[in-house]
Amino acid sequence: MNKLHLRLLALGLLVLGLGTTWYKVSVIGLPLERDAQTEIWTVEARITLNADDGPTQVGFAIPNNPPGFNVLGEAFVSGRFGLARESDGINRTALWTSRRSSGNQSLYYRIQLADDRADEPITVGAAPEFPERPDYQEPYASAVEALLDEVRAESADIASFTRRLLLRYNSDEPGENVEVLRSGAEDDLEHTRNIIHILAGARIPARPVKVLELSDRLSRGSLKTYFEVHNGTEWVPFNPRSSQRGYPKNAVVWQWGDDDVLRLSGANNASVQFSSAVSAREAVRVAEQRAAQRGSLLMDFSLFNLPIQAQNTYRVLLLVPVGALVMVLMRNVVGISTFGTFMPILIALAFRETQLAWGIFLFTTVVAFGLAIRFYLENLKLLLVPRLGAVLVVVVLLMAAFSVLTHQLGLDQGLSIALFPMVILAMTIERMSLVWEEHGPGQAITQGLGSLAVAIVGYLVMFQPMVEHLVFTFPELLLVILALMLLLGRYTGYRLTELWRFRHLIMNKGAP
Repeated sequence: MNKLHLRLLALGLLVLGLGTTWYKVSVIGLPLERDAQTEIWTVEARITLNADDGPTQVGFAIPNNPPGFNVLGEAFVSGRFGLARESDGINRTALWTSRRSSGNQSLYYRIQLADDRADEPITVGAAPEFPERPDYQEPYASAVEALLDEVRAESADIASFTRRLLLRYNSDEPGENVEVLRSGAEDDLEHTRNIIHILAGARIPARPVKVLELSDRLSRGSLKTYFEVHNGTEWVPFNPRSSQRGYPKNAVVWQWGDDDVLRLSGANNASVQFSSAVSAREAVRVAEQRAAQRGSLLMDFSLFNLPIQAQNTYRVLLLVPVGALVMVLMRNVVGISTFGTFMPILIALAFRETQLAWGIFLFTTVVAFGLAIRFYLENLKLLLVPRLGAVLVVVVLLMAAFSVLTHQLGLDQGLSIALFPMVILAMTIERMSLVWEEHGPGQAITQGLGSLAVAIVGYLVMFQPMVEHLVFTFPELLLVILALMLLLGRYTGYRLTELWRFRHLIMNKGAP
């Protein structure tokens, strides 16, 4: 293949990648800035169940105007089930029904939420009646009376009463009365029910609330239990564990009350998993509308249309070509020697979870110990494949031992060593030992430090928020990266390290 052909191919890729990006920005309206719009949350609930080969009914609670959010839209994936939506004025329910279904079934619910932090009171549901005082049994009755008397003397209204009660109930040194009241309440729901039962002794209306705490790239999330007390004009939320008043930021009220979130008939082994992701979703919605008006199908094939879990996966995978470009520049242009071609990029991906400083320490520690043991194995005169297997076993043992040791020392960051690609670590140790034997320790250490340097640079470039946003919103930019790699593939000029190496010859070029 001649240079002209290569250059024309690279030019075509550049035009296609940059042209598509320009079209999305200028015509459709996708934002180049990550924070150009209000945060839009996409939340997905995946329901799996095993139908009993007969009539099946699935009732699933869905949000009803959750406080702090505006609902932009929602969608259902029902398969062969019929769908109906019901409301009791407080909660809504999605009802899936099928006359005959069998085996494993999956149902999906997706909702799009825009952040709306208006400081408005929570008035969902009518003002409740004051509850009747429960008929507590001894010794529970005496413990409740003593606790309520203590809290009543330290509070001024219902909200302060509830907070003082929670502080005493959740105290590390609760006292005998609270110890009696806390016995038997293990999980969050029972813990909350117990508190509501105690509040009823003071005739304070309260209700449990199921809440989903959102986070970007959340996968396999679950609902948490909060509760609300009514102060006569509004519902006031509290965290039953931390005793804090109010819902945390990005917490969605999924259901009010004590009913089950998922109700089944004709099925078993059901589970619900929640996923969420945040994006400039409002701009994407506008872009989709513009594309539909213009008859463009471009947005129909956007990554934003994938399930949330798949989106979170591609947010990382699409960064790998960016790291590969960094690798090409560092090796072919700068001239840094490394072990392997893509090993530094895989290490950079591990740095994303361990954080940079701690990741560097973990990497160098494991490689140093593994290298020492590799030299010992050399004395045993093993064949290549068994030796590599032995090094791999040693690396796994080192990682496990390091995790246990740092955990005992209270350094939980050490647990993240399990995120390192152990096969790559084993191959790095093997390659470094061979270079050590063939070219000396200087060359081995130089290549080891070069690999680490490329991994650091790759991490700093790949996980810039702007880079993450651009490659996910405009994946066609990977064509630009491909074009640059093709052009760099024919680069035969001096590397920067070679210019430094031969600097004396360059400086003395004009000397007689």
